[in-house]
This record gives sequence, structure tokens and C-alpha cells, in this order.
Amino acid sequence: MDYISVKDAAQKWQISCRLVQKYCAQGRIANAKKIGNSWVIPAMAPKPQDPRKMQDHHIIPDADQQLKNLMPLLNTAFIPGSCQQYIEAMEDGPAKTIAQAEYHYFSGDPQKTVEITELCLDHEDLAIQLSAYLLYSYANLSLGQIKQARNAFATLRNSFKMIDEMPLQLQACQAFINSAARILLHLPCTDEDMIIKDFLPYLPDGLKMFALYILAHQVYLQGEYQRSLGIIETTLIMQERLYPIPAIYLHLVAVMDLISLKESEKATAHLLTAWKLAQPDDLIEGFGEHHGLLGGMLEAVIKKDWPEDFKRIINITYRFSAGWRQIHNPVTGHDVADNLTTTEFSIAMLAARGWTNQEIGEHLHISTNTVKRYISTVLQKLHITTRHELKKYMLK
Repeated sequence: MDYISVKDAAQKWQISCRLVQKYCAQGRIANAKKIGNSWVIPAMAPKPQDPRKMQDHHIIPDADQQLKNLMPLLNTAFIPGSCQQYIEAMEDGPAKTIAQAEYHYFSGDPQKTVEITELCLDHEDLAIQLSAYLLYSYANLSLGQIKQARNAFATLRNSFKMIDEMPLQLQACQAFINSAARILLHLPCTDEDMIIKDFLPYLPDGLKMFALYILAHQVYLQGEYQRSLGIIETTLIMQERLYPIPAIYLHLVAVMDLISLKESEKATAHLLTAWKLAQPDDLIEGFGEHHGLLGGMLEAVIKKDWPEDFKRIINITYRFSAGWRQIHNPVTGHDVADNLTTTEFSIAMLAARGWTNQEIGEHLHISTNTVKRYISTVLQKLHITTRHELKKYMLK
């Protein structure tokens, strides 16, 4: 008897590898064999039937349409400066409502985001509901409403356990939201988590770009900066149309990678490109969210020429990072510092990564003595005595 791999069976049956493995474990594929940690499947084995499809009352939802309703603004190509006009031109309905909530979130208005998404948390369309919960959870996090944020994240997490038999488009919706809800909070992913890389082929272009941002962010957290940068550069080169919101986030991770690689000039170029995309529509939320990982680039590049925008970004940083830590720290057991100013945190991040005082000073355009004073203050605030101990309190 000839056998094929789990991957080959998944491609043949147009389902996920995860679902093939589940079918094997449940004994639903005759003569499937487990070899080591994986399975082999008879080459002529038929695809197992979905038992729910055998019931007359079961109706498969319009998966393609629901996928189009997932984070519709994120999935929109538009000319920078025309974001709100595009939303106004949308047909009235739940997708337009979610797009409005997205705009308020990405422009730094979490309160309005919560007010809008609360209306969609029980929507019958899976993609609308998932989009609403994702925005609602992050907006509540930024507002310091941690109980609501935790409950929303928990609701999303619980929903991921019930979707193995769904069409792949809807599984892709779930995987996209799951990855955004865990990886961007720097939470560990288990074997049960649906990770977005398995579902990239089923996503439309804009969501695929943002999914690749999530993947690049995950690779960055693993310390593979060059590989993360390669994902970003390939994604940006391959895009056929401009999707401003995913592109902003991709450029910001590129900055993170390049700072980690000590390539400040290239990092500056990516930051200015992200700023050029964001400023016409006031899409500044991502800059505040990533401030702690940008290694002082906002202070070095944005603060001087756009001081008012910089102040708004720092306000976003403080409220987002405060909520982020209350979700992240208890789950991971890490103790990311919460009592440093943004400048102190930026300098401490660089020092924790082995940058010398001179390198930090040149990067931030301040004197070496000023860097020394900042680091001394940081050590006092964190009740530690050496730079080596900073790693415990810094983001990856």
C-alpha cells in the first residue's frame, strides 16, 4: 500500500494539516499509521465526511463573503489621505461599521472603538464578530479596562476550540484573529493554537500582508532579525496594490529588526516611510504600540520635526503599554518594567541589547554623559545594580 504525508493529504483534500492529524487521531482515516510524531495516510484514502454535513438542518455559511468581512479596512487598498472618504463610500451594513471602528482604533481613539464594536459582539457573521472582539479587546486594553479586555481575549480563545470542521476560509478567519490576539501580546502559542502561517493561501491580499506582519513580528521575538526583515522586504516588494495599514505595521517591524542589527540609517528610512503612509489619515496608533521596540527611533526621528504628533504618540504608548503589561506579565511571568519614562525605556532597551553609551548617544543625538545619567536613573528605579540585569525588565 502506498502512503502519503499529512501535508500531501491536506493539499489533496483542501483542508489544514492540523485537521488531517485530528482525523488520524480519531481513527477516521482507515489504515493511517503513526510514525514518530507524525502520521502517514494511504494514498487512496477518501477525505473523511464532516458528520454535520450529513444532517439536513446543517447549513454551511457563505465562507467567502464572511472572509471579506474580516477587518475590512485593514484589507483595503487606498491612497493615503482618502481613508475616511473610502469608508463613507462603503455600503451601509456591519462591514462598514467594523471599518469605522478600525479607523477609530488605528487613529488612536479607543473609546469610540469600544462604543462601536459593542454593537457587533453578538453578530451572526463570524468574521464581523471576530473583528469586533479583536478591536474591542485591544481598545479596552488601551483604556485600562483590563477586566473587559481579558474577558474579550478569553472569549476569542474559547471560540478557537470549535472550528476544525469549518470551511478553510472560516478557519483562516479564526487563525488570523488568534495570531493577532496572542503573538502581538507576546504570549506563548501552544500546539492547540491556530497559527496564521498555515492559512496564508486563503486570505485576501490586505489581510495576507498583515498576517505576514504578524509572522515577521513572531520571528523577530525569536531573535531571528535578518529572517524577519526578509519576510517584510519580500512582502512589500510583492504587493500589487498599496494597503496602507498593513504596510505601516510592516515598516515598523523592519525598524525593530534594523535597530537590533544596529543599522540605524536603514531603520530611519523605514520609519519615515511608515510615517509618510500614516500621517495623511492620522493612523498613528501603531507607532505608540511599537514604541518600546523601536529603540528610541521616535525620539531620534519624529520628535524634532513633528513635536505635537510625538506627544500624541507618547500618550498612546503610555496607555497601551500599561494595559499590555497587565495582560502580558501575569500570563508569561515576565516583569516588563512599568515605571520608566519612554526615553528611559528606549535607552534601557538599547543598553540591554549591548549598545555602548557612545552608540546610544549617537543614535539619539544626545551626549554620552546624558546617556549615563539616564541609565543610572533606570538602574535606581528598577532596584538593580548592573546593565546585565536590564534584560529581565525589557521587551524582547
